[in-house]
Amino acid sequence: MCNLYSINSNQAAMRALAKTMSDTTGNLPPMPGVFPDYAAPIVRNTPAGRELALARWGMPSPAFALKGKKTNPGVTNVRNVASPHWRRWLGVESRCVVPFTSFSEHEQLPDGSKPPIWFALNEGRPLACFAGIWTRWTSVRKLKEGEVTVDAFGFLTTEPVEPVKTYHPKAMPVILTEAEEIERWMTAPTPEAMTLQRPLRDGALVVVARGAKRDPDDEPEIRPPASLNKDQADAALEWH
Repeated sequence: MCNLYSINSNQAAMRALAKTMSDTTGNLPPMPGVFPDYAAPIVRNTPAGRELALARWGMPSPAFALKGKKTNPGVTNVRNVASPHWRRWLGVESRCVVPFTSFSEHEQLPDGSKPPIWFALNEGRPLACFAGIWTRWTSVRKLKEGEVTVDAFGFLTTEPVEPVKTYHPKAMPVILTEAEEIERWMTAPTPEAMTLQRPLRDGALVVVARGAKRDPDDEPEIRPPASLNKDQADAALEWH
């Protein structure tokens, strides 16, 4: 379930949407294909304020999933937040949002192939966020890499809606489309924040591409998120 997404928006729009105070990501290029264990931008709370930072996609795996394995590449998608394994990361200090412009599932074709199919809020692929969690984690993610300490993230999933449900009937990411939802996820007490683990309405997403493992978009970079008002959008473009 959703092991591939794209982020083709500029850093200024990400900072503006999540009201970020600092940015440690450097000069981020467009990322038309983010895969598990890739470093990608997240927005997290820190003692100094909200921060745009890079983290590797994949939270620590539960112990039962590691039996007989020499590596722990991590879990990209989190559904059962009632599990003790995940509950430890549901507080404000461990919540984050994950900017994206589109995400992918697999389309089952008659010939047996399963090419990617890409979904976004509309054809223009406006910036939105997944509701995520993060932690600092020491493990062996890859044998050739050895033990490393990294900032790792994953995002929550929920019931799918159309058109995603047609292609992946089990789950889809928890998507935050409004600044108020992002603020609630980043600041609210845990029971209130968890009410955001809910589906979008049917038809809130559209199919924007098929067949490729990247969604480069025809007009990447300078496009602020749809939920910003005019003054915020202008500020985002000037910040860029």
